[in-house]
Amino acid sequence: MSNEPGKVARAARVGLAMAAALTLASCGGGGGSSGASSAPPDPSSGLVASSSVAQHCAAPRSGDIQGTVLDEKSWVRSWVDETYLWYSDVRALSASTLNANSYASAVNYFNALKTPLVTASGKPKDQFHFIYDTPTWVALSHSGVSYGYGFEIALVANTPPRQALVAYTSPGTPAVTANITRGAQILAVDGVDLVNGADVNTLNAGLFPTRAGSHTFSVLDAGASVPRNVTLNAAQLVEATVQNVKALAPPNQSVGYMQFNDHLATSEAQLVDAINQLKASNVTDLVLDLRYNGGGYLDVASELAYMIAGPGPTAGMVFEQQTFNDKNPFQLSAAQTITPFWAVAQGLSLSRGTSLPTLNLSRVYVLVGAGTCSASEAVVNGLRGVGVQVSLIGAITCGKPYGFYPQDNCGTTYFSIQFKGVNQLGQGDYADGLAPTCAASDDFTHALGDPGEGRLAAALSYRTTGVCVAGMATAQAARAPGMVLEPTLVRSPLRENRIYRHQ
Repeated sequence: MSNEPGKVARAARVGLAMAAALTLASCGGGGGSSGASSAPPDPSSGLVASSSVAQHCAAPRSGDIQGTVLDEKSWVRSWVDETYLWYSDVRALSASTLNANSYASAVNYFNALKTPLVTASGKPKDQFHFIYDTPTWVALSHSGVSYGYGFEIALVANTPPRQALVAYTSPGTPAVTANITRGAQILAVDGVDLVNGADVNTLNAGLFPTRAGSHTFSVLDAGASVPRNVTLNAAQLVEATVQNVKALAPPNQSVGYMQFNDHLATSEAQLVDAINQLKASNVTDLVLDLRYNGGGYLDVASELAYMIAGPGPTAGMVFEQQTFNDKNPFQLSAAQTITPFWAVAQGLSLSRGTSLPTLNLSRVYVLVGAGTCSASEAVVNGLRGVGVQVSLIGAITCGKPYGFYPQDNCGTTYFSIQFKGVNQLGQGDYADGLAPTCAASDDFTHALGDPGEGRLAAALSYRTTGVCVAGMATAQAARAPGMVLEPTLVRSPLRENRIYRHQ
């Protein structure tokens, strides 16, 4: 089965606030109908079929049906009961929690309708229950367009004393024009002290814009001792999701490097160009940098895995199979739950059916960290399922073997975990993350793709010796005293999830 995004929602990740992207906190603070379930209502639940109240809206859009807030809540409760992977955990919640009248809106009600259980490590079993505004979601998911300056912010600390660093920039953007590079520290936004200031609304509005506008930053460039003021105009930008594609310089000339930041629709064409470039360079090994790639379309992940491994180990094999709740809520056959290793483009940004180039590699080195999530983890898991040797260099990944069919109702797109993904070998239990083969810290003192950068250096050393160099993380930390080297990146839901499309 291929994959088309539904609609709706906003970020709701642990430590991040909804709507206003409140990613910096004060001290102590913290669709379409194609995605609908076709399963009949469960008589024992006492609920109506979600389809019977779908798009019955208190403030109907064109094509909606006049309804009430209670209708919207009824849809949410039924849709969760029909499709949520752990719907039985929700049924076991207290009567007061399940009482729709206790919530002012359908969104507030939805936020309560998730499992309260935890993983073996003590993390919430469901960390990824969220919503998004539908028009915003549609624009982002189809085109990769969002507001910004062309830099990605890594939060080392989001409470005072805060620290925000530039993780990377995209070419041709305001950030690059202003000579902002990786490792630059943001000290103030629109006159508000970022490190200790109390006005987090101004800080967030400037750092993570949701509309066009001009903002002024105090920036301490990497290696500089005096900050400078930079004024940038937030604009709608299409991200260059694939960057720094190259064969490395001698003595690593047979090693290809590729920084891959997002599984967006636009990534399909960019990845094909990148693989063709590496293939022309006759690389025999690949370092794939996924440290900041939180996910996106699973179709893109499957295409990338195929282009790395080639037809030999992947022909007829499962890239990922979805496991749903016991209701089979979308009434899929066994074959329809399988995403194969796609050997041709799926029509995201290339013509459907275009043959994909391959590197035919039996091993790959993947740079990972806490920002490596969902569809990125699926690349690793899918390749391991067909015998490709995948060495992870960096830090433990985010741990998200789950996914959604985004579903719009009344202008909000809902994301509720509906399946777990497993590979050809049935492996997919990594809710606590995929552990690195060789631990290495993120290194903001070097550009990404620089062989001296901590994680790339560790990968090259491991490739040559087969040994993880002890103290690599310590050595990198010594270059930037006091710096915590596993930051949090702030991203939209499209960029930190596993998104499937219906054909």
